[in-house]
Amino acid sequence: MGDYQYLDIVLFAVIAGFLILRLRSVLGRRTGNEQRRDPFVPPKPDSAPENVVSLPRGRPSVGPSPVNTAAPTGPVARVKVADPRFDETAFLAGARGAFEIIVNAFAKGDTAALQPLLSDAVYASFAEAIRNRLAQHETLETNLLAIKAMELADGEIENDTALVTVKFVSDQTNVTRAADRSVVDGDPERVVEKTDLWTFSRALHSRDPNWTLVATHSS
Repeated sequence: MGDYQYLDIVLFAVIAGFLILRLRSVLGRRTGNEQRRDPFVPPKPDSAPENVVSLPRGRPSVGPSPVNTAAPTGPVARVKVADPRFDETAFLAGARGAFEIIVNAFAKGDTAALQPLLSDAVYASFAEAIRNRLAQHETLETNLLAIKAMELADGEIENDTALVTVKFVSDQTNVTRAADRSVVDGDPERVVEKTDLWTFSRALHSRDPNWTLVATHSS
């Protein structure tokens, strides 16, 4: 019985030794020079996942981007040359806002709202019209229904000052009423298409970014 136990132990030892040799041949030995893997950095995949699209790399830049040296064109070309920062889109957005404020303020007789937006000469003309209306106890009712079109009509430089004219096409109703609410002029039910040419001004070297209305013409 003891001999059989001895043979079993020897057999297990031989098998264990064989397995150890096989593992060492497959895994290799640690030499102490292996690079340790940072446990906080995930291993890099051998290939990108199928649902990830790699963007193509562009060619390396060999110099600064080309500069557009073409001369400005259009009705405000001279303004753009004098002031390269002039932005047509931003200017038209501001002009639209000014048009709405001025038309409504003039109808209401709100000189406080008008004065910051107008040149001295235009403000004096508007204020006089408002005073005459009040003296006759009349009121002006204006309903600005829609601004149908806007475009830059002209641009000039005079004495270091930029002048830009905007054409507005709008639908309005206008009626002037007496103190007893009777109609003096106009028709509250009649929509009229009006075309206005408004000229805005700004000193080129001014720190004030705002433009001032310096001339108006309506048809």
